[in-house]
Amino acid sequence: MSLLAIGTLAYDTIETASATREEQLGGSATYFSLAAALFGPVALVGVVGDDFRKKDTELLGSRGVDLSGLEVAKGKTFRWAGRYEADWNTRHTISTSLNVFEHFDPKVPHASRSARFLFLANAAPEIQAKALAQVVSPVFVMADTMNLWIDIAKPALLDLLRKVDAVILNDEEARMLTGEKNLLRAATKTLTLGPRFVVLKKGEHGAFLIGKGAHFALPAYPVEEVVDPTGAGDSFAGGFMGHVAAEGNAEPATLRRSMVHGTAAASFCVEGFGVERLARCTKAEIDARCGELRAIVTV
Repeated sequence: MSLLAIGTLAYDTIETASATREEQLGGSATYFSLAAALFGPVALVGVVGDDFRKKDTELLGSRGVDLSGLEVAKGKTFRWAGRYEADWNTRHTISTSLNVFEHFDPKVPHASRSARFLFLANAAPEIQAKALAQVVSPVFVMADTMNLWIDIAKPALLDLLRKVDAVILNDEEARMLTGEKNLLRAATKTLTLGPRFVVLKKGEHGAFLIGKGAHFALPAYPVEEVVDPTGAGDSFAGGFMGHVAAEGNAEPATLRRSMVHGTAAASFCVEGFGVERLARCTKAEIDARCGELRAIVTV
């Protein structure tokens, strides 16, 4: 297995200005894996409760996600509830219930320990480090994080960043991590913490990549109607890492092209509630949208 992801599977309750959906399949590893699986095989390590729906397991399996590392524990699956303002830029977390994820101890199956590419989805840095330690000599490791861990577990996060090749952050997280208000300075300072590359997500304003030989910026794909932005960042990461794994290398030119594929994956994610649009996306649709993106940015 060339690509491995460690992270959360969840049930989300999502409220927007136009609708509310309860108990939608979500979680960082779920979005990532569905996007990455469009490019090739991906294995997932995570934990769910005994309430996890059979149809959701079947969905992931049908899309080519290897679930041999999915643990089913007694109790409830991780739950998250949130509400978006009409402009989509403001999200309010209503509730978070870790449930079985609170005691998650990642166990990477033997067959996945030789994965060449590894994505550590948003989780406590101690969990991410424990998973990383079980993978033998990966070629390229990317980690995600969030403001909570920067706030309450910064020493562990800084230790993790010294062991990974890339980190993906949004603008708020980059500023909080480095204390720099200017995003370019924040990204540059993040590089001094260990990673060779930094991907900064700016939501509707796109994303940029910084690292040796890999300075690159890309706008978001202009989606006509955003339905639900939940999971867009994880889908971006899935498209990005899926393409990196498919190319078989993490050279700067590959990473730049992977930014295009990640942006395309994220654009499909926001067109439906939860994973519903991403789950029926095809590689042909991704390729077509990548072509449109290239046309948009080519002078």
